[in-house]
Amino acid sequence: MNLIEIMNWRYATKKMDPSRSVPKEKVDRILEAARLAPTSSGLQPYEILLVTNAELREKIRAVAHGQAQITEGSHLLIFAAWDDYSPERINTMFDLTNSVRGFTNEGWEAYRQSLLSSYPKRGAEVNFQHAARQAYIGLGAALIAAASEEVDATPMEGFDPQAVDELLNLRAKGLRSVALMPLGYRQVGADWLAPLKKVRRSREQFVTELS
Repeated sequence: MNLIEIMNWRYATKKMDPSRSVPKEKVDRILEAARLAPTSSGLQPYEILLVTNAELREKIRAVAHGQAQITEGSHLLIFAAWDDYSPERINTMFDLTNSVRGFTNEGWEAYRQSLLSSYPKRGAEVNFQHAARQAYIGLGAALIAAASEEVDATPMEGFDPQAVDELLNLRAKGLRSVALMPLGYRQVGADWLAPLKKVRRSREQFVTELS
């Protein structure tokens, strides 16, 4: 399938087949797509937790309005954003860039100082919200990657973030949960949404061209 066919094929699967497990190599490529997704200033201010433990997924389902895909799918991705931009976190990513590229750049170092002088003082909540928006870029990349692997995925905001944070001890790691994404395979005959047509606004309603 080409990209447009892939996007037409995917949908927010409601019923997954618990007897089918997504192969590791497919999961790895989906995670790699999210890892390679762009982020503001290249800071990559989020992490992904990959949950396969059945008992833990049952507990997460209980604080996610009982959404069955969490336990019926074989894997659960949790996107967790940094709770703040600290000087240590900013410096770590700039240092990593210098190490990987093998050189330092005057403009790049000036940009580091600009972020160090502005980001930390904006406040933790502003910084978390910014980091969370970066996590959604990764979520989008993972959704498209899953569809390219013919793996079903359902993006979820319908959960109690504080409860998930407590279950996974995320706050102690400086993280806050943002979105869930179960991976699995659709049960077409049991999923009411599967046979329905995809509904989107027309291009004319969606895109405004300014020439």
